[in-house]
Amino acid sequence: MNRRKFIKSSIIGAIGTSILGSFYSWQVEPFWLEFVTLKMDIKNLPSDLKGKTLMQISDVHVGNNFDYQYIIDSFKKAQKFNPDFVVYTGDYVSYENEEQYAQLKQVFKHAVTGTYGTIGVLGNHDYGINSVQQDVADEITSILESSGITILGNEQKSFHGLNIIGIDDYWSLNFEPKKVMRHIDHQKANLVLCHNPDVCDLNVWNNYKGWILSGHTHGGQVKSPFLNPPILPVKNKKYSSGKIDLNDGRTLYINRALGHLWQLRFNVRPEITIFELE
Repeated sequence: MNRRKFIKSSIIGAIGTSILGSFYSWQVEPFWLEFVTLKMDIKNLPSDLKGKTLMQISDVHVGNNFDYQYIIDSFKKAQKFNPDFVVYTGDYVSYENEEQYAQLKQVFKHAVTGTYGTIGVLGNHDYGINSVQQDVADEITSILESSGITILGNEQKSFHGLNIIGIDDYWSLNFEPKKVMRHIDHQKANLVLCHNPDVCDLNVWNNYKGWILSGHTHGGQVKSPFLNPPILPVKNKKYSSGKIDLNDGRTLYINRALGHLWQLRFNVRPEITIFELE
């Protein structure tokens, strides 16, 4: 092959690779759901809950940014695991207008629910545009609770011996973590749900030792191999995705999100997490 042919072939190959990569990031990976399984050790866990499963679903983002039939299909796949507990960690919609209420109702007719309890917290997008619309949050809460999901806003509630503490969203109108954390009973089997992992760095935890389940970051949605995601909507850029030991008795887990803000993912597959309690 002479030099001119080599250059031409290289250019054509590069263009082809770019097109295939773009197609993959747009049409394949955003819908290539991964079920991630982990152990979750909880202090004071009742013996009859050992070996039970807790499923985390986060950042569903029902709206107009992608075909949300994918969410319904994902829920149906998740139901086959028959989880004992299901927790949702916020951002149920990508809110633009009241159209999202009807869309959310349609999707959450198929919501995954737990045998022992189904619990959620709100995220920043659930408070509407700029996270300041209380009426939007109220309507979304009503729709979710009608779908069998108990929404906790700076509250705690026990479900068959597992005490779930729900912190309202960091960017919302109702972020008051001390309201619930000051009343924590350290003798219970506790688990915290908190949409935005940046809350982990605030002085609000009242010596809590245990797991914190978050979402919000989507893992960055796009990540080069061996590098950190270039865009993360958090102050602490260590808070990307997965299990993080906070080195003070707390363990943070950041779910990579089931839905998307935009239909683009690379090296950050959408996720539903299944924990085995121990």
